[in-house]
Amino acid sequence: MRDLTWAREDMKVIELKARQRLGAFLLRHERIYPGRCRWTQAHFRWLEKQKFASPVQQVVFQEYVDAVVEARHRVAGLEREIRSAVATWSLRPLVEALISVRGVNVLTAVTVLAELGDITRFDSPRQLMGFLGLVPSEHSSGSRRRQGAITRTGNSHVRRVLVEAAWSYRHPARKTAHLQRKAAAASPRAQALARAAQKRLCARFRHLFQAGKPKCQAPETSRSSQSKLQKTLGITEAFSRYGPGPRPWSVSIHRCPA
Repeated sequence: MRDLTWAREDMKVIELKARQRLGAFLLRHERIYPGRCRWTQAHFRWLEKQKFASPVQQVVFQEYVDAVVEARHRVAGLEREIRSAVATWSLRPLVEALISVRGVNVLTAVTVLAELGDITRFDSPRQLMGFLGLVPSEHSSGSRRRQGAITRTGNSHVRRVLVEAAWSYRHPARKTAHLQRKAAAASPRAQALARAAQKRLCARFRHLFQAGKPKCQAPETSRSSQSKLQKTLGITEAFSRYGPGPRPWSVSIHRCPA
């Protein structure tokens, strides 16, 4: 599973670079898309209508478009493989529990579990955040103590998906049809934990914003990292408190389940 998630991330980087090259080519020739969002069906229909006076430029343009389309297909294919592999994975119950948390989809849940293995080996969310580099750095001298930006040490894959998940809490807490469909496969206990986490974390963001923290920084702050810690707490609880008794899906700390 970890190889699949890594391959998907690599293909996503290739897709991003292909998009940047195509966008730079269009910008050089003053072809500006008039719509709101790029890389949608409307955007690709607009690309199909682009014609260049020089045959050479038309060939180059088509090569850039084909590179973007090919990268999109590769990413979509790997995502299908990940979803197919989850059906027979030993950690499937935990994936379903994590998906019930707002901001967490299949790819996020699989990345967290494939990279961390048995998350119950962490005694607290704070210890997990230290492992992922989501704690503030510190510069101390004598009696002076100053905290800076997060350390960004440890596993960057999990850190990235957790930060992306944290952004969903900038919106008010709601029980939408989409969230209910996501949580349908989870146990009632996991759903209750996800709902409680959503209320707490949305309130935390609102508190930060009202305190004067800019929206673009609120998901990453509260004394440098506390907000991230609180947002991940909901995921940690849904995992470590999924149910009583021994966990048959627990794995060794030194290896990831296949």
